[in-house]
Amino acid sequence: MSRPQCSRCVRPLSHCLCALIPSLPSRCRVLLLQHPSESGHALNTARLAALGLQNAELLVGERFEDLQARLDDPGYRPCLLFPGNDAEVLGAGIPREDSRPPLLVVPDGTWRKARKLLHLNPALAALPRLALPDGMTSRYRVRKAPVAGALSTLEAVVAALNLLESPASFDALLRPFERLIDGQIEAMGEQTYRRNHAP
Repeated sequence: MSRPQCSRCVRPLSHCLCALIPSLPSRCRVLLLQHPSESGHALNTARLAALGLQNAELLVGERFEDLQARLDDPGYRPCLLFPGNDAEVLGAGIPREDSRPPLLVVPDGTWRKARKLLHLNPALAALPRLALPDGMTSRYRVRKAPVAGALSTLEAVVAALNLLESPASFDALLRPFERLIDGQIEAMGEQTYRRNHAP
């Protein structure tokens, strides 16, 4: 028999994270496009980002039929948070050449699934790209990163917003994420964690 779930954070009621999830305003709009394979994941960090940001939306799917209408919002400058050879590396502050705040489109999934989302949605692939600076370290202590500097979706959103909207801080979004990871470590036991995941 399945345990009762919180309808908001979709965690078991005994491990509900809602008390830790903030409600943060942002100038930037965040559009999270989640591959369906991620929606049932225990550490659904895109969902945490969508719940914790007032100006965010989470869509689940592979093909997003009404995506162009969202990208055409005149109040925002759409861009894709995804690395690439032509990506602009984020620095502090919203770029001055366009006074509109970014509409930050963030694919959520494994690298392979995220690339598939770009392939299936040509409007995404056509967007200018933003990338995070090198040298960032993930707090995701129970998963080995596939490449150096790889972050969870939530961590990437927090890092991008911290840079774009400095000196505002979005670190409060990481509190439920940290609690999730602590819970996983507690469930596996300290010895198992140290043997398989500790640096």
